[in-house]
Amino acid sequence: MTEQRTLPRAFIVLVCTAGAVITLAGVREVASIIGPLLLSLVLVIAVSPVRTRLQSRGAPHWLLIAAPLTIVLLVLLGMVAILTVSVAQLTVLAPTYAPQFRELVFEAQDLAAKLGIGTSQINQAIRTFDPGRIFGLLQGFITGLLGVFSSLVLIIVLLLAMCLDAQAFSRILSSGAEHRPKLIDALADFARNTRRYLVVSTIFGIICSALDIAVLWLLGVPLPLLWGVLALITNYIPNIGFVLGLLPPALLGLLEGGIQAMLSVIVAYMAINFVVQSLIQPKYLGDAVGLSTTVTFLSLIVWTFVLGPLGALLAIPLSLLTRALLIDSDPHGGWAAALISGKAPPPEGPRPGVPGAPASPAP
Repeated sequence: MTEQRTLPRAFIVLVCTAGAVITLAGVREVASIIGPLLLSLVLVIAVSPVRTRLQSRGAPHWLLIAAPLTIVLLVLLGMVAILTVSVAQLTVLAPTYAPQFRELVFEAQDLAAKLGIGTSQINQAIRTFDPGRIFGLLQGFITGLLGVFSSLVLIIVLLLAMCLDAQAFSRILSSGAEHRPKLIDALADFARNTRRYLVVSTIFGIICSALDIAVLWLLGVPLPLLWGVLALITNYIPNIGFVLGLLPPALLGLLEGGIQAMLSVIVAYMAINFVVQSLIQPKYLGDAVGLSTTVTFLSLIVWTFVLGPLGALLAIPLSLLTRALLIDSDPHGGWAAALISGKAPPPEGPRPGVPGAPASPAP
């Protein structure tokens, strides 16, 4: 009887890693197609409870398609309009603060001279950190998002196709539960967790955005509505989204009211973020994300590299989809799920032959 030889574990890991790199590189090359496709999928999943609710009430077939599609299109068109206005306002706003930028440079040079720091050193530091770059980076981020939404016709066609196929796709998944139960359960968990993540993040993002707008208006920071909308958008970006939403209004506070105004903006943003997103939001979000802090940050880097700014916004849903397809659908993937979630798997009962295990009954 011939022995079955298994490949070394290290070889399997290397092959899988190489396959992942090749796949991500291929996705990056066709990001202009994959990006709208994934965005459409996430949006359709987000509004699927609307279709389910209408179907349970006996709504006609055309309404099951039209209602979710209308909601998604309103969200998309509203986001495109907000981003377009934001780019236009940033383009007009940034040059008007050139005198304030120069004044900050002179003040920094005077302070450096009093502290005994060489002029060449402070000039080099100022050239390295130019406050105007913050507006440039922000404008580049928003322009990148608009680049994705510029293919609006493709997104609308994909949304229409997915809404048309949603009922049939649900029936196919239900019929396959007997043959691939782990895969179907994993996809169902992905859809449920993605909806929960989007709904909770949107609700608390709106709350934070409204509070930020009120604070900026009271402090006299220009364009408070724009920065509030930016805070809502960056709320979907894990780890660094808060910083991206804070930098522009903090810089404007510095230019308008000096150090005190900038510190007031920073303290107010941090207090709002800590109370709403660190204390209250996790109680409602629960374990919907299922990703450790390290994995979340790596997901942000990878998906931003692959899909650009859209990848930053969809980092959590895309990582949940990857987990569902590669880990949760595998009957032996419990240890990997525990590894990326940062939570230990439930303890298993003692196995026969292990000390403390119950004795097997006599034959």
